[in-house]
Order: sequence, then structure tokens, then C-alpha cells
Amino acid sequence: MMTAVYTTTGGGALLVMSIMLPVIGMLAILALGLRHAERIAYVVLPAGLLIAVAIAASVARSGAAVTYVLGNWQPPLGIALRADGLSATLMVMTAVVLCAVGIYARGAFSTPPDKAEARRPMVFWTLLLGLWTALNSVFLGQDLFNLFVALELLTFSAVPLVCLDGKRDTLQAALRYLLFALAGSVLYLLGTALLYGAYGTLDFAGLRLLARDDLATSVALGLMIVGLMAKAALFPLHLWLPPAHAGAPAAASAVLSALVVKAPFFIILRLWFDVAPQSVNATAAHLLGGLGMASILFCSVVALRQARLKLMIAYSTVAQVGYLFLMFPLVMASDAPAEWQAIGWTGGTLQLVSHALAKASMFLAAGLIAEALGHDRIDDLAGALKAVPISIAAFGLAGLSLMGLPPSGGFNAKLMLLTAAAETRNWTIAAAILIGGILAASYVFRVLGRAMAEPATGFAPVAQIPLYRELTVLALAVCAVVLGLLPLQPFDYLAIGRSGLP
Repeated sequence: MMTAVYTTTGGGALLVMSIMLPVIGMLAILALGLRHAERIAYVVLPAGLLIAVAIAASVARSGAAVTYVLGNWQPPLGIALRADGLSATLMVMTAVVLCAVGIYARGAFSTPPDKAEARRPMVFWTLLLGLWTALNSVFLGQDLFNLFVALELLTFSAVPLVCLDGKRDTLQAALRYLLFALAGSVLYLLGTALLYGAYGTLDFAGLRLLARDDLATSVALGLMIVGLMAKAALFPLHLWLPPAHAGAPAAASAVLSALVVKAPFFIILRLWFDVAPQSVNATAAHLLGGLGMASILFCSVVALRQARLKLMIAYSTVAQVGYLFLMFPLVMASDAPAEWQAIGWTGGTLQLVSHALAKASMFLAAGLIAEALGHDRIDDLAGALKAVPISIAAFGLAGLSLMGLPPSGGFNAKLMLLTAAAETRNWTIAAAILIGGILAASYVFRVLGRAMAEPATGFAPVAQIPLYRELTVLALAVCAVVLGLLPLQPFDYLAIGRSGLP
């Protein structure tokens, strides 16, 4: 059996640290007492961001993937961790969002000064760190079964975050989320078993060398991708996501929308481009693209009809996830010498990052609006501009990215996807991108129009929002806008480590 040989490279130990640091933080919370959960998290979060930046810098400096082989045991007997340009980018994105969420959550998940310890803050900070470990494991993992374990850790960290308040409705939504996630896991595991039975390895590099264009491989990949689509909330398997957001804390919604649904999509990318044979069926690519277009159009219309702000943003998440799946038919039809050199690849990746930053900002802004006004009913948002002006500004800036207006990362991403659609004569995809932008503008401007309306006489906010929380929300929105300064061409950094695996 042919196998690929991994070699530990300089900076490889950072990969282990990125996974272990949140675990150490979780153990420290349990060992030192619940009251210290927030303080421990505030040590771990910036340290994890520094490690992610160091990994990204090491990838850029070497111009090659950073690799670490645990115990010098080569796969398939051992485990290898690997960070290329794409995974390093997503690790930095994850760290930035989690640090911002951590700062924001200080106002809602701090241990009250009159209590020795509180269970709710401890649970939140512990789950947040567990979720971070799972995400980094997904971005660095090279083995399909280890990715399954990481996905399960991600699910069992995210589901409790949804129902932290313990209300009946949120528990029902969390249970629906869990059932969808477990169904996706079963399909993923079945596909994994088929691949192992056919090739005797689950390592990406080994499968890349061995995978054949036969029925067993096609069925296995099909099962895995459908299972991951359910976890990524792609239409029509999105039914769990909006109810999960409805009663979840704003910090949990931000993490769920910005990060959790991106992990299964990342694995779909790896399966498609690193495992599937070169003669991947174009019909399958167009099927994924068709579901992406349906997600954009259908869920944008549903978002426009929502009465509550959080539900509107939730359906917008499903719509924006649809843009990611346009990558497959666009890259397949590209004349670029390698898929990661296609403009559609860069556009889809930029959409992933810009959406994460913008959507985290929007959910956190919605949380502050609800705290200030006592509700999140869109028709009754008059006075929001007076109560939380910075949050409304952040919501508007983040909305630029969803609409695809300059200057924003979403503009660059959607323009690249639109350019790829024009170059490959995929006019249906081009139309979906344009119509999706118009629908996104409709629901974003609907919210802004209501928020800027003159409040009734005697209006007063229900609660005063600390300035640092509003500035945190604004910082995420500004990051989403700054991505619009990137050049409109295939981004070389994303191609690092993509050729000649491992």
C-alpha cells in the first residue's frame, strides 16, 4: 500500500499548543474553582490568538505547510497535524472572533461579586474553550476519524451553549440541533467506514494517492458530504439553525453562525479537493451549487419576512452559507492550472472569512440592541440609534459585507465569485449572486430604517450598555470591511501547502 510520509517542520510544536492550550484552560477552571473561569479564559484567549498568528506567520515565512507528527509515528498508525495557508487563515479568523466574543461576554457571563462561584459563567467559558479546541482540531487534522471526533466535540460544546438559559423553547431547539448533528455524524461515520474498508487508511495524503473513481468511493463521499451539509445548515437541511438562534445568548449565536457551521464546510472542501479523484463528477458539483443558489434565494426571502432581529440574522446566515457552495461548480469549470489558483477558490474563501466577522458582529450587535430596548422586534426598533449608536453603526458596516457593497470583504468575495461565474459562463450563478445581494440589502436596510426612526416621546433605554462592548462589536465589523482592501485576484497565501501534499 502506498503511503505518504510526513515530516515535522519548524514551528510544528505550535500546532500541538493551539489544540492543547484551550484544554489546559478547561482543566484549570475545574482545578482552581469555578469563580476563576472568566479570568482563566482571559489568559487563554489572547495566548491562543498569538499562537494562531505565529502559525500563520510560520506558514508565510517558509512558504510551505507547517507539520507535526505526534510521537514520530507516521499515519495511518500515528497522527499528523498540518497547517497550510487555508487552515492557518481560518485559525486566525477563529481566534479573532473568539477573543471578541470573550470581551463581549464579560458583561453577561461574569461571576456576580456577591457569590463565591456561579455555574452559568463556568459552563459558558468552559464550553467556549472546548469549542475552540474542536475547531483547531478540524483545521489541523489529517485523519478522517480524528475529524469525526473533533466534530463530535464541536457539537457537544455548541449544543449546550444554545440552551444556557434552560427555557423550554431553547431546550427544544437544542434537541433539534442535536438530532440533526447526530444524523450528520452517522452519515459521516458510514462514509468513513466505507473508505477504510476500501483503502485501509483514513489519512488525507494516503487517500489522495489511493482513491479510485469507483462506486464505493462515490457512495462514501456522498454520505459524508450530505452529513456535513446537515451540520453546515445548507438548505434544505437548515431547519435546526434558526430555532437554535432564537433563544440562544448573543455570544453563543455569534460563535454558532460565524464559526461552528464553517467547520463542516471546511471538511467538505478537504474531501472534495484532497480525497475525491480528479475525475469528480461535474453533476455533483452543479448539485452543490444548485443547493447553494436555493439557499441564497429562499432563505434571503424568509429573512426579509422575519419579525425578530435574531431570526432575520439566522436565516441570513443560511443564505450566506449558500455562497460558499458556489465554489464547487465555479472551480470545476475554471481553466486555472490548479483549483486553488482559481479566482472562485479565493472568492469562496474570502466569503467564508468575511461572513464570519460580519455575522459575529451582527449577532453581538443584535444582543446589545435587545439588552438596551428589552426586545428585538424589528418593527419596534425606533430609538435604537439613540440607545446604542455604535452598535447600529457596526450592524450597518457588517451589512455592507452581506450585501456585497464596497468597501468590504463581502464585496471582494462576491465580485470574485461573480467574475468566476462570468468567465465560466455560469449565468444562473451570476444571477443568484446579484439577486442575493439585492435581497440582503432589503433586509439590512429594513433594520437600519427602523432603528434610525425617531423614538416616541419619553423614550429611555431599558439598560445602559458599556462602551467597551459596543466597541468590540464595531471592531469585528471594521475587520470585515478591511478585508475589502485585498487585491481582486487569487490570493497566493491560500495556495501555500495545497500542492504536493503532504
